[in-house]
Amino acid sequence: MNKKEVYKAVLDYFRKEMPKVGTELEFGSVFQLLVAVILSAQCTDRRVNMVTPKLFRRYPTAKDMAAADESDVFEYVKSVSYPNAKARHLVEMARCLMEKHGGEVPSEQRELLELPGVGRKTANVIQSVAFGMPTMAVDTHVFRVSHRLGLVSDKDDTPYKVEQKLIMNIPKEDIPLAHHWLLLHGRYVCTSRKPHCEECGLEGICPKKMDKSKLV
Repeated sequence: MNKKEVYKAVLDYFRKEMPKVGTELEFGSVFQLLVAVILSAQCTDRRVNMVTPKLFRRYPTAKDMAAADESDVFEYVKSVSYPNAKARHLVEMARCLMEKHGGEVPSEQRELLELPGVGRKTANVIQSVAFGMPTMAVDTHVFRVSHRLGLVSDKDDTPYKVEQKLIMNIPKEDIPLAHHWLLLHGRYVCTSRKPHCEECGLEGICPKKMDKSKLV
């Protein structure tokens, strides 16, 4: 089975098993999605979803959050990872949106990356989920699953390299979905410490059952 056949088998499986898929973060606007994604860094979506309802009721828009004190925002997000830094980033990000973008979240990557607390992964999520662009956000789950399934090689040893390899091999129309397919597969099936291979519909083509030298 060559690389092209591996991609086809994996994508065909996900298209069948997860035809409708999206982020598990809960939000009511693009601004709220951005807030949730910033909070989700090194934190579970479940924990973020426990925090954001009260946070969004208090600060539903960029204008509201831009007027907040970091200490006040901290009280709402103190149960997530790195709450001090994230509270600061949220307030600074909201103020930047008000100053440069009229309170609206931009769709261009360059402008997103200029926002405090926004890195490439976060920018890709916003472009994909909010604006339907063919961007591939690579988190730890996507990185791990891509390697385990043989979609990328050992030489693809950074998130950026994995992102570029996936984009090269996945049809443009599937890229926004593929991020969620790989992420959710990694979150619930192909888990980090003990993958649930007995529950995996891709076990038959997983490289661990194949001669890796045949994956070209």
